[in-house]
Amino acid sequence: MSNPPEDPERPEKEVEVLESDVTAPTPALVRGTLFQGGTLSAFGHRDFRLLWSGAFLSNVGTWVHTTALLWYVKDLTNSNAWVGAVNLASFMPILLFVLYAGSLADRVDRRKLIIVTQIVMMLAALGLAIATSLGQHSLALIMALTIGMGVAFVFNFPAWRAMVPDLVPQKDLLNGIALDAAQFNMARFVGPAIGAIIIHFWSVAGAFYINAASFLAVIAALLMIRARPVVTTVHATSTRAHVREGFSYLRVNSWAVKLLVVLMVEAVFGISTIVLLPSVSRDVLYGGSLLYGFLVGAIGLGAVLGAPLVTWLNKRFKERDLIKVSLSAFSVVLMVMAISKSEPLSLLMAFFIGVTFLMASASINTVLQSRVERNMRGRIMSFYILVFQGTSPLGGLLLGYISDKTSTPIAIGIGAAVCMLLAVIMIAVPSLLEDAVSTAYVAA
Repeated sequence: MSNPPEDPERPEKEVEVLESDVTAPTPALVRGTLFQGGTLSAFGHRDFRLLWSGAFLSNVGTWVHTTALLWYVKDLTNSNAWVGAVNLASFMPILLFVLYAGSLADRVDRRKLIIVTQIVMMLAALGLAIATSLGQHSLALIMALTIGMGVAFVFNFPAWRAMVPDLVPQKDLLNGIALDAAQFNMARFVGPAIGAIIIHFWSVAGAFYINAASFLAVIAALLMIRARPVVTTVHATSTRAHVREGFSYLRVNSWAVKLLVVLMVEAVFGISTIVLLPSVSRDVLYGGSLLYGFLVGAIGLGAVLGAPLVTWLNKRFKERDLIKVSLSAFSVVLMVMAISKSEPLSLLMAFFIGVTFLMASASINTVLQSRVERNMRGRIMSFYILVFQGTSPLGGLLLGYISDKTSTPIAIGIGAAVCMLLAVIMIAVPSLLEDAVSTAYVAA
């Protein structure tokens, strides 16, 4: 969520960057290669490469786990609503704790906080693996362990998002965000395919064990990152007051609120349809776990290719225009997905869901991170996560219930229709996203 040669008509970003906040580029990598001002420019910074590599391996394991979990619940209950409920359990802690997690990310050493939360998630995944291998199929136990992982995740994610700009300079920020999104979505491409194969040839428990082991990769990477001096600030205010500062910031920055509302609608009625993919595979296309894994993987592959595309387009178009176009295309693709009865067409639409949604979310993320001060970034990222990761599972639960009462295509179609309505409103009322641009345009 790459930097080709600078466009002479686009001004330089006038943002103060502290030297201590940026990793010095590795000369062997940046000299005369695509790592300097190219599509992989953020990889010219050692700490970013370490974090990216460890996170990729860990996220592969996470998607192996998620794919196995949703298929497992669908197989146990034959209910899309229950699949949505378990998915909600993963993210419900976001609704409860994410704003406090964002405050914590602005108060403590982010690297240490991420390490602790990764260890907690690893232990929860291991517990689920052991329970499943011992034949403990209780939905209550599944929900409890899933909620435990969710609590750790909610304190991990704001710190993670806020840490990326600490590892790359401002000129490589969009590329760093896009590549960070790309590794997550590469994992979403590779992980479900691996998970589907493991389920088919081994077991659901095996997928959970692999996820538990994968956390070791990102923990090792975090331990290898060169620690920077932590600037400690005495906070006279309470955590609650610290959170209220984030709300106050949003009250005087309406551009950020508008972006978050757009993202929330698309999350609730759009990307939340991922929880219906087990039903699409089994009930609509009459496939099995392998087809399900490939559908989820196709979304990830689309997002991987969408990451460099959005970076390239960002050098030529303002973020507000990218948001409008990508979300308009997203709604059309989702509608085609709703009416598709063909495996190849459904896989193609899943691919374009990944492309279009990544372009929109990366553009929104870039505007937020670019325009927000460093000491406020963790809290604003917590709002981003609240509306994205927190509300999407609510949408999944709603659409799962609708699909149980009607059908899966109807539920997806309703979500697509709401997204189309939002796209029409954004195009018809340009002033809604007039200020949705990064610091380069603000400085101009």
